[in-house]
Amino acid sequence: MKPITIYTDVTEPATWVKYHKSMCHDCQAKCCSLPVETKIDDLIRMGVVDAFEAQEPPKKIAKRLQQAGIIDHFNFKNQIFTLARRADGDCIYLDPHTRRCTIYEQRPKICRNHPLVGPRPGYCAYEKK
Repeated sequence: MKPITIYTDVTEPATWVKYHKSMCHDCQAKCCSLPVETKIDDLIRMGVVDAFEAQEPPKKIAKRLQQAGIIDHFNFKNQIFTLARRADGDCIYLDPHTRRCTIYEQRPKICRNHPLVGPRPGYCAYEKK
């Protein structure tokens, strides 16, 4: 009898599976194709903005980060920066070969809290490597 393979669709949280910590060790990192919204303190932790530059108007910071290809969008009203993604939809900080975060220790708060918060809290779009 063949093992059953479960496929999840990152855009359809109803297909996600109940999360447990051990899943991350052999995961395809499908969550890293979700939009990543960050605040200025995340950008400082990530090392793309320094504390001195953080005093500048956020719109000016956003312009520089967009030109550098680090963010795709800036929500002026809520002061939220959305990280850029590659053409395949993956976060620019996800290594395409290892499927691991290249800034794991400095990753944004939303990534640190996933999947406890997000489209379906307590569930993830897990798919085994």
